[in-house]
Amino acid sequence: MTHSLGFLQTMVEEMPHVFFVYEVETRQIIYVNSACEQLLGVAPAQATEQLPQLLSRLHPDDQTYLARCWNLWVRGLLHDELEFRVHRPDAPDTWQTLSLSPHTQQTPEGELLIGGFLRDITIERQNLANANKFNTKKNATLEILAHDLAGPLAMVQHMSEAMQEQVLPLGNPKLTEAVRIMETICRDSVNLIHDFVDNEFMASANVELKLERLDLGWRIGLTMEEYQRSAAQLNKHFAYLPAPAPVYANLDENKFLQVLNNLVSNAIKFTHDGGHITVSVAQQADRVLLTVQDDGIGIAPELHPVLFERFTKARRPGLRGEKTTGLGMSIIKTIVELHQGQIRFESGENQGTTFFITLPASDA
Repeated sequence: MTHSLGFLQTMVEEMPHVFFVYEVETRQIIYVNSACEQLLGVAPAQATEQLPQLLSRLHPDDQTYLARCWNLWVRGLLHDELEFRVHRPDAPDTWQTLSLSPHTQQTPEGELLIGGFLRDITIERQNLANANKFNTKKNATLEILAHDLAGPLAMVQHMSEAMQEQVLPLGNPKLTEAVRIMETICRDSVNLIHDFVDNEFMASANVELKLERLDLGWRIGLTMEEYQRSAAQLNKHFAYLPAPAPVYANLDENKFLQVLNNLVSNAIKFTHDGGHITVSVAQQADRVLLTVQDDGIGIAPELHPVLFERFTKARRPGLRGEKTTGLGMSIIKTIVELHQGQIRFESGENQGTTFFITLPASDA
């Protein structure tokens, strides 16, 4: 048994992550392994003494959130991993994760002991941020390309349909067949483009949620930058109105940004050239409000009650003949509700449309 304990202690000491045991009542770190010095720059023997200084390094936006989580943990009500940022004086902030042990123990004197692991996840977060940034750019680019490619093809399709009426009386079978083929190729190409975008959206929607605490205002700003860069190609004006301070929510980043992309894409489809599309984020007490507003053709009153239904009667082609499966708004509503949020809209014919999404705010 003694050999086993010695072996276990050696393993713990050689871990690259910080392992600690904390006495709640006395606020003492009664054990921490040697990784403390490498990760935090504090010798294990000085950990309790340096604890206030270590806590002062926490990012201001994460301090209240972590304090609330800590209070839940010591009461046995929280056993999740907590991710947070740490300031470094001469380098960029780092990301760390605290894994909370669900087990507690009492000393012979009745003091409560809790423990956990602390590890640096800065590289993981950077890799994830790069992947999500690429994914956001991919989704926005797909929507833009779909508009740029499908729009002209839809126009040629409509022209070829009109041409068929003109060439039929000529009695030239080769010319008639050529126009018919042109119309068929354009229609199939438009359908193929939109099927691809729709499938990308639905594939993203059908995966389990992976929630994380996210600065929603900052993340949506990155997405809107892609649309603003393409404003001239799309012949639309894009505006983004962020909240004056960071706004945090627990989100599946990829899925929620897919919701935003789909709403902006719909606004593009149903807004005339030169029109305006505005996205804003605001904090409202314990809720976050996201709005997507356009000054397009709006939604007829009789379609309002069925807009979020699957295969809804409200589905309609865009102003340039863009195809829709009718599934988009249904999936959007599902994803928003999976995030414990609500979605509603206000619209009138030729008065534009505004979608409102409210979500629970993460503890600041």
